[in-house]
Amino acid sequence: MRPKNIVLVHGAGGTATTWSNVAPLLTAAGYDVTLVTNPMRSLTGDVAHTCAVVRELSGPVLLVGHSYGGAVISNAGREPGVVGLVYVAAFGPDEGETVNQIVERYPPAEVSKYMRRGPNGEWSSEHTDEYWAEIGWDVPVEQRAIWDAESRQCDNAIFTEPTGVPAWRTLPSWYLVAAEDRTLRPEIQRDMAARMGATVAEVPGSHFTPRARPADVVAFVERATAGVAAT
Repeated sequence: MRPKNIVLVHGAGGTATTWSNVAPLLTAAGYDVTLVTNPMRSLTGDVAHTCAVVRELSGPVLLVGHSYGGAVISNAGREPGVVGLVYVAAFGPDEGETVNQIVERYPPAEVSKYMRRGPNGEWSSEHTDEYWAEIGWDVPVEQRAIWDAESRQCDNAIFTEPTGVPAWRTLPSWYLVAAEDRTLRPEIQRDMAARMGATVAEVPGSHFTPRARPADVVAFVERATAGVAAT
């Protein structure tokens, strides 16, 4: 039986509108879609918030995370009722590992030149025309202003808190690689996907896969629901 509950978790600096092009397509396909908006003060807090959302649902749940949201679902996936994990250009840390530790093992991504640190150590990205041209060139122009207006700061702790035992060790996982990603380098994505033993597919384009290639994301999520049903 395919899980009908799809819980979508955004990345750092994001909101539920990350999925504004994806959610309607999943709903039209017959799924019950829940959008999470995490506070982004700590990984622990975001995991607790996402787990609370999962506990409100009836029936099996498929967790889908974008970017930093992958670190959240790697932990929230331990919640009873979660039957699978889908990573969309997302982090999949191992036990005791932080998001920072993952990226620091590789050369800096192009997005680093647009990252700004606040007076209390919080992070945000500077969404200039140059940023969009280099980092999110494939995001529809009319959607960039929405992203800019709703983009939020996030505390450093979401990147520096270590993960617990990752749910991908025991749950089936799927990983959609953004092959031209200049925020989370594609080689990092491929390495994490291989480590977790995920079912992998690749799509062209930037880190903003949910906005730029929503049909591909939906097709991959449906592939995951079929895979869960098969197991």
